[in-house]
Amino acid sequence: MDDLAPLSARSVMLSLLLGSHPDRMSAAELVRAGEHFGIPPATARVALTRAVAAGDLERAQGDPRQYVLGDRLTARQRRQDEAVLDAETRWDGTWEMAVVVVAGRTGAERATLRDRLSSYRLAELREGVWTRPANLRRPRGYAAEAVLATFTTTPDDDPADLASRLWDLAGWADRGRLLLDGLERTTAPAPRLAVAAQLVRHLATDPLLPAALLPADWPAAAMRTAYAGYQDELRELAFGSPARTS
Repeated sequence: MDDLAPLSARSVMLSLLLGSHPDRMSAAELVRAGEHFGIPPATARVALTRAVAAGDLERAQGDPRQYVLGDRLTARQRRQDEAVLDAETRWDGTWEMAVVVVAGRTGAERATLRDRLSSYRLAELREGVWTRPANLRRPRGYAAEAVLATFTTTPDDDPADLASRLWDLAGWADRGRLLLDGLERTTAPAPRLAVAAQLVRHLATDPLLPAALLPADWPAAAMRTAYAGYQDELRELAFGSPARTS
């Protein structure tokens, strides 16, 4: 994985918490784990202070010795978890659709809506028309947007062909296999963390399509298994045991 740069001290601290369940760690735990990745204790403490100042981390209510993720990264962790855990339900062939029905919005408003719809793993069929298979358990929170009309529909086109036009499935799979191979081959702690961080970011962009619409040998399941194993490694580093129950 020659294209992966080492993570900064701050990124290491954030990655440790993003990969941790429960998602809180003490300064001592973070500093101890950081040393395993070549982060000196003083550098780790500075990184934690700056992460709090930026809103990426917060002091836990009731125990200021503990750090928790800020709102933005909590949402990112939920998205990561959705991609790592089974997020699907039985698919009956229907699709979700959201259509923008209000004109005259600002560029910032359009960009915000695009990001919101993308976060629900919808893809843009044409400008203002977003869709995806209706196979996810998550609620359709975007339906509350006043500028949208939402539908459940069934396309006349072949759904596998439609999916291949909406998402670059071959490209996603190629990148996933490369990252999976990198994680399997990389043993040095800091480079291994960098590969794992890229792998879970890539997983977060998995469209989570029904199996019937995916190419053969789709690597997402193997990537989820590999990342779950890596989370156990992080817990071992931070807490000295494979899992923590409180």
